[in-house]
Amino acid sequence: MPPSITHHTSHTMGNGASSSHSGSSSGGGSTITHDTNALGDGANGDGAGIVEAALTSPVADDDDYSIIPTAPSSPCSSAASLSPDDADLFDVGADAASGTGTMCSSVDLARFSIIDSTLREGEQFVSAHYNTAQKLMIAQALDEFGVDYIEVTSPAASPQSRADCAAICKLGLKAKILCHIRCNMDDARIAVSTGVDGINMCIGTSPQLMKNSHGKDMKYIAATAKEIIEYVKSEGIEIRFSGEDSFRSDFNEILNLYTLMDSLGADRVGIADTVGGATPLEVFDKIEALRRVVSCDIETHFHNDTGCAIANAYTALEAGATHVDTTVLGIGERNGITPLSGLMACLMPRYPEFIRGKYKLEKLGALEKLVAETVSVEIPFNMLDTNTP
Repeated sequence: MPPSITHHTSHTMGNGASSSHSGSSSGGGSTITHDTNALGDGANGDGAGIVEAALTSPVADDDDYSIIPTAPSSPCSSAASLSPDDADLFDVGADAASGTGTMCSSVDLARFSIIDSTLREGEQFVSAHYNTAQKLMIAQALDEFGVDYIEVTSPAASPQSRADCAAICKLGLKAKILCHIRCNMDDARIAVSTGVDGINMCIGTSPQLMKNSHGKDMKYIAATAKEIIEYVKSEGIEIRFSGEDSFRSDFNEILNLYTLMDSLGADRVGIADTVGGATPLEVFDKIEALRRVVSCDIETHFHNDTGCAIANAYTALEAGATHVDTTVLGIGERNGITPLSGLMACLMPRYPEFIRGKYKLEKLGALEKLVAETVSVEIPFNMLDTNTP
């Protein structure tokens, strides 16, 4: 009989340590939470040779991802050129190898999108216990504001989560509806059945999570993700692959793994600061290195444990990321993630016409009030103001 699945706590593992705690989970081995990376019985062997070859890292030492040529540290300077050897290594193409491209610290507005996760990450906030009606109201308010994507809880988490996901998909919103799933084919099939526009697949890639969460290695992760990407794309649905706890992962392995995911047709790869310890300089370096080896979109997810979530999100965009995860009021697990209004306030001084043209800032106050009332909190006195001329 399969283990039961609960829906509230993120990143806690039935048989191992939570990404937000150093100790073991108190839930025991019989419960899997909706954001876990517990996996099924092994990956299909088809394409295993391709996967193994792609994951044979040419970079020898840990913390040596700087072997990927990076731009000078000065913002908006021309990027250092990739050598032909580098291009062959990661199959990044002739333009990068010839040095015809440049890396400038400005946001790629043509590809910029907000993925609001108030109905997924936000559901892990201590006082968030949404019912179906509240989820529908929040989804509609997010759509009225103009977010590009709305991310919801995994439909594999519980029958109610599955029903709620399907109900949100039937609202006919302009925003695309995404759901979060484990790197698990059963989860993917359930997600596809709900009518979502896209799937955000996630599995732990840090040594801590590979040991304590799912016990699988990179070859297994790559092979399983390959199956799921091929299946989801065959259904005409967007898919993102993300390594949970990316910033504590071996970044050489991340670069190789994400290069493979890009070549398999993933629409996005995701970088997650799951424990909230990344700094802006680290973010810039790693996102810039990733941007050089993938052509797909790059999604980012920053927790706010050190107060850097807004700065990290903006820095990631300047380094080449395209999508930022937000929540209304920044609610989420522990200290939450990048707040929607904070990101808007950070972008407004530099891109006022773009932000005012794409998003209905006048709707933000009502949206924050709705979420604050739903989770029984006051709107913080220092919530950033997006109405500055």
